[in-house]
Amino acid sequence: MLLGMSIANEQFFGGVMMNESERSFDNDAFYRALAATVDAREITWKQASQETGVSPTTLTRMAKGRKPDGASLAVLATWAGLDLSAFVNLAAKAPKGEPLALATAHLRADPSLSDSSKDALEEMMKAAYISLRKKDKK
Repeated sequence: MLLGMSIANEQFFGGVMMNESERSFDNDAFYRALAATVDAREITWKQASQETGVSPTTLTRMAKGRKPDGASLAVLATWAGLDLSAFVNLAAKAPKGEPLALATAHLRADPSLSDSSKDALEEMMKAAYISLRKKDKK
């Protein structure tokens, strides 16, 4: 329960009553970010399981769209360096910045990339993001 009491399918959050349609966890986006971490570290899911203590069964269920239990979610997010609030959708949630700017900042912070590699990634991401965003608005 988040900062308050739950009543059936409604919840008080920050003094505001919210129903379930106004709050959700983007499990698919979390799993994709987790998969990107596994890929970036060039490890297997079995190794991720061993490093985190999260069972392979839980990871397999997540790959099929099931949500992990709270403890596994917390461990996986910490292990991957992911901020869980980025995957929570709340109607009352304040925006944290433009997605492209945030992604660019994260990639530029990678010490294993040269400046020219960072520039190239930024240009590719920017072109793809702008193109897809325009396409999706239609």
